[in-house]
Amino acid sequence: CFPAVELDPHYVRALLRRAELYEKTEKLDEALEDYKAVLEKDPSVHQAREACMVSLSLSEGKKCHVHHLQICKLKDLGNLVLRPFGLSTENFQVKQDSSTGSYSINFVQNPNNNR
Repeated sequence: CFPAVELDPHYVRALLRRAELYEKTEKLDEALEDYKAVLEKDPSVHQAREACMVSLSLSEGKKCHVHHLQICKLKDLGNLVLRPFGLSTENFQVKQDSSTGSYSINFVQNPNNNR
């Protein structure tokens, strides 16, 4: 609860302080919203501009990390299904056709021998 912002939502200093608090408590989405609100009210605030730029680069990194985790979980699921048959996801090669964007999947008998 930040009474100064509730009393006056245009109070830039209070928005900045709340954004800093959100950052310190790792509530990055809320911090970004406050920094954006500060920039709408006063585009000359360097701290808010810099925080928005950093946040954008972090969000791209976060998306990449989340994508990597999703792929790992899918591989784990695939390995769980394939294990009873003596196979793993390593037994399959996935190649993308650069001209069409489609994928082809090939079975590889001994994947460790091809490296």
